[in-house]
Amino acid sequence: MEDRPGRGRPGRGPGRHLGNGHQPDHRQRIRGGGLADAAAGRERPGAGAFAPLLPRRHGLRRAGPVLPEWAAWANGAAVRELDFHDTFLAAEYSHPGDNIPPIVATAQHRGSTGADLIRGLATGYEIQIDLVRAICLHEHKIDHVAHLGPSAAAGIGTLLGLPAETIYQAIGQALHTTTATRQSRKGEISSWKAYAPSFAGKMAVEAVDRAMRGEGAPSPIWEGEDGVIARLLGGPDASYDVPLPGPGEAKRAIGDSYTKEHSAEYQSQAPIDLARRMRDRVGDRTRSRRSCCAPATTPTT
Repeated sequence: MEDRPGRGRPGRGPGRHLGNGHQPDHRQRIRGGGLADAAAGRERPGAGAFAPLLPRRHGLRRAGPVLPEWAAWANGAAVRELDFHDTFLAAEYSHPGDNIPPIVATAQHRGSTGADLIRGLATGYEIQIDLVRAICLHEHKIDHVAHLGPSAAAGIGTLLGLPAETIYQAIGQALHTTTATRQSRKGEISSWKAYAPSFAGKMAVEAVDRAMRGEGAPSPIWEGEDGVIARLLGGPDASYDVPLPGPGEAKRAIGDSYTKEHSAEYQSQAPIDLARRMRDRVGDRTRSRRSCCAPATTPTT
């Protein structure tokens, strides 16, 4: 990676260049900028941030509260069931509200403050929307949740005040385990279409937990020789410029996401609004339907 001017919005700070050109030293890459640094943000880690996120446990049974990764799973699926989540469209598609369940679940598990939760959510939105601005996934038949795993991991890292090195590893693990094809949206549609983003949130929680315990990730995950860009996206010579906020710059991407008013496809929101506005003008809708659908007749002369 190397720092390049950001693209997508005027006045943005240094962007992040993801590609397979010159690669600086591993530690310099972690500390020099990018998604992990944008997520780390704060200099002071939160209280107890370096303790393992999840309690040590044996087997599948556990008394007490629901574990955060499973709360992220359940609430993430519930968000998609209602189909009222928000949308941001650019180079890729996204529903950035999918970041909320895993970040909130972690915040509840750790007893985080509201201020920390808001910072975490702002990071999750920022990272996903910035990735969506720059990297098209559907062109290569990759599902858009491949941007969600990294953004949720980054948001959780901000929530907990983790250092950039830890967040970097968590992002790599999350991307590596949540990249899948778009077949879940083709052919015979199953419940996995709704579960895919909740699975990404669950994996983000687990990725942060593993990174906090010292486990590394495949890296560099995007621009590596056999990384996501080389093997799943544009190929070994491809590169992408991801616009990220500079040091001290506010994370404002959350304001660019559109919240649905109607429980329907994003592209249908405007036609639904138009139909509701026309309702009073149409009058007798039964009569209109008959006149619109009546078979054409040949005029007599």
